[in-house]
Parts: sequence; C-alpha cells; structure tokens
Amino acid sequence: MEKATFGAGCFWGVEETFRNVQGVIKTSVGYMGGNLGHPTYKDVCTDHTGHAEVVQVEYDPSKVAYSDLLKVFWEKHDPTTLNRQGPDYGTQYRSVIFFHSPEQEAAARKSKAEMDASGHFRRPIVTAIEPAAEYWIAEDYHQQYLAKRGISHCHI
Repeated sequence: MEKATFGAGCFWGVEETFRNVQGVIKTSVGYMGGNLGHPTYKDVCTDHTGHAEVVQVEYDPSKVAYSDLLKVFWEKHDPTTLNRQGPDYGTQYRSVIFFHSPEQEAAARKSKAEMDASGHFRRPIVTAIEPAAEYWIAEDYHQQYLAKRGISHCHI
C-alpha cells in the first residue's frame, strides 16, 4: 500500500470522490501543512494555523497508479483559485498536493505542468506541491461525512 495526500477544498466531497476510486483501500480526512500540533477543526477554521483540509488516500499501486489519482485530483476541483473552492475560502481550502516520495513529487510536478500547458483551465494553476508533513486526522464526525448522510457529493 502507498499513501497520497491531497487538499482540494472542503475535505468532505474530496474524500467521497477518492473513496470511490477503484484501487483505493482507505481514505481519511485531516489537516496537514500547518504550524499547530493536534489542530481541531475549530483551530483550522480560524485561518491562522496554516493547515489545509486534506484527504489521505491509501491505495494499492498494482490497481491504481498515482498518476490516475492525480487525474482525479485535477478533475474534481478548480486548481486556479487561490485559497478558495466554490463558496469556501481561506488557506485551509487551498489546492495542494503533499508528496510522500521523490517519485510522487516528480509525477505531481509533471502532471501540473501538463495540465497548465493543456489549456484545460482558463487561468494558471495555483496548486502548491509540498513535502508531506505531519498528518493530523480530523474529528470522527468528519470521516466519510457525506456517506454517513447518504449524500454523494457537495458543491465540488
């Protein structure tokens, strides 16, 4: 199993999207990239901790390639809006790929360059690509939030 971590706005819809990708074994939502240990949702929502809402994906690379996960990431949010997705704004909603290996970093940078050059988006991509930092799992009520409520998606 390998891990991939993505921030693409509100983690509820992003988690639901990745949870349904064949080859994904497990997903969880949490916080990464900030400066406060053991942050809570309330802390992160102050926009002062530096954390992004993220989905951590555990996947079987023999069943789904990291490049395929990157495709899902690009398709399921707007990577051209800085610190915002739809009605949600603040640094916790930023578009970010946290890489766990040099291979993931290279694949993410290549994928971003290809997407930027493709003309698929009318504006430049602002997605950050950063080394994975400490992952703080979010409160239990955030885990599989949409699935628990029988909802298949939110605004993403």
